[in-house]
Amino acid sequence: MDEPKHKLLLFERQPIRMEWDEAAEKWWFSIADVCAVLTDSADGRKYWSVLKTRLKKEGCELTTICSQLKMQAADGKFYKTDVADTKQILRLIQSIPSKKAEPFKMWLAKVGSERIQETIDPEQGVDRARENWLKLGRSEKWVQQRMSGQETRNKLTDYWKKSGVKEHNDFAALTNIIHQEWTGLTVKQHKSLKNLKTQNLRDHMSEAELIFTALAELSTRQIAESERATGYTENAVASKKGGKVAKNARKDLESKTGKSVVTGENFLPPHSGKKKLKK
Repeated sequence: MDEPKHKLLLFERQPIRMEWDEAAEKWWFSIADVCAVLTDSADGRKYWSVLKTRLKKEGCELTTICSQLKMQAADGKFYKTDVADTKQILRLIQSIPSKKAEPFKMWLAKVGSERIQETIDPEQGVDRARENWLKLGRSEKWVQQRMSGQETRNKLTDYWKKSGVKEHNDFAALTNIIHQEWTGLTVKQHKSLKNLKTQNLRDHMSEAELIFTALAELSTRQIAESERATGYTENAVASKKGGKVAKNARKDLESKTGKSVVTGENFLPPHSGKKKLKK
């Protein structure tokens, strides 16, 4: 399974958006996410905005050298986001009073070390993902399906890249076409149904949802390949056709079981107010 360019890792169950810079061989971290983690703030962007203003007045170099990258927000769209590398994040931590500072520094070091190991031996990344899912209480069967689905997803996005589809917004739009066609819901609506915000939707899918998502994406790729789809418009047509294959299969299964494949259940902790997905 290929290592994704964009990644969402957890620090003490709080998400941090990251992007791997292949050329520079380093991670970029969302500064707002880091601020939210260190301060337990519900709005990391607001905290960073206030902190950035203060640091500018103090003449801090960090505010002038931090970069921006497009990162995926809770609504599924990509927006320009202030990011910093490991060295800059360590400097930022010095400006934020937090009892989590030292544990977070250790986490940063671990993330960097693991990425180097995975570059040398990509299989370690697969093993580590599997281990993390098991630690979060997923069943072996669920983990196997999640990883198989990711491989199917990677093959589809590889085709999109080769056929002239631009990354980020176009990838998200095509994914949404497939998803809405087979589920009857947009990705955002499905996340809302599951009471998710910044969490990865696929990490909270049932086994059935994962299987039908994989079927939709496999069908999309094979249809696109057979039609030699190029560019966004032609791949959008293939995406709708691929999603329809999974939709027909879903309806057939639901008619025989009397149960809905698309569910609002998730893997969120009990205190979140949603029922934890049964395995």
